[in-house]
Amino acid sequence: MVENDKAPPVPYLCIYHNNEVELRNDQVVVSTCRMHVYKFPFDIQSCNLSFKSVLYPDDELTITVKEDSKQLTDWSEKIMDSQYEWLFLNMSVTNDTVSYFGFNQTLIVYTVKMKRRSILYVANFLLPVLFFLFLDFASLLMSNSSGEKIGFKITVLLAVTVMQLILNDILPASSNRIPIIVIYCSGIFSLMLLSLLVAILVKYLIDKDSEDSKTDDGARLEERRGTKRCFNCVSVYDKMSDKTSSIYKKENRDSNSQLTEMFLAVEKVSDELEQMRKSLLLTNKNEVVKPGYWTAVAKRINKIFTVMYISGVLVFLCAVFYLWRSDSD
Repeated sequence: MVENDKAPPVPYLCIYHNNEVELRNDQVVVSTCRMHVYKFPFDIQSCNLSFKSVLYPDDELTITVKEDSKQLTDWSEKIMDSQYEWLFLNMSVTNDTVSYFGFNQTLIVYTVKMKRRSILYVANFLLPVLFFLFLDFASLLMSNSSGEKIGFKITVLLAVTVMQLILNDILPASSNRIPIIVIYCSGIFSLMLLSLLVAILVKYLIDKDSEDSKTDDGARLEERRGTKRCFNCVSVYDKMSDKTSSIYKKENRDSNSQLTEMFLAVEKVSDELEQMRKSLLLTNKNEVVKPGYWTAVAKRINKIFTVMYISGVLVFLCAVFYLWRSDSD
């Protein structure tokens, strides 16, 4: 596209003795180029400006370039007073002959290569997302039994979501490939989401263990009450056996057989209750206060995930930074 000529027209031209005529007419050319943002914000863009006659063949109109690529680059750097978001790298020129309409035409192609200033994007976007990831690392040191850890992780995850919305506004949508910075943000978001899910699982297991311990305490209390009742029964039956022995001595010989049978029956019941009492005492003695089963499982899961989480994040970051610094597009 060519904007309206804002410069005043130059009414002068130069005529040389060898029949050459020189006319200078400056124009502003606005060109739209397809951007490759795969390595955004460390991307290098190239834009081609092609010049060709619309109607005339090369035997009637020949377009030539006097300067080479190095001279064009030096001249362009001199006339550029300031460079803002983009840094000018170099400019190259190629001269070619094409045949589009059945005759040869001269084609001049200028290639402008520019590099984006990435320091602002690194300071305002990449580092904050990385700091949020470090905060998620710090949350691994928090207690798993309280809900503050889950709330903290959700807050950090929402902060990364806000950064993704900002990325959607600043990232140009002119590339067929997924940019590395999108992989960077989505990967960190996925890892933090996985960490949140594991924290919820660990909290669930700990709560489940606490509920089971309350149920076990209630059952143990009932067993102790039953044991106490059995002890009372044993004492009652012991007293009855003592009374039976005294009665047995005082009775006459005619009732010996009946008292003997009663005494043997009471003694048998007393022996059974005594065995029950010993077994209950042995069971209570073998019970040791240990952490619950689900709590131990939760701690084991938390330790394994912590090692795998940190290792996975380091490998992911190394892979992303390697892709950013590689030369391939």
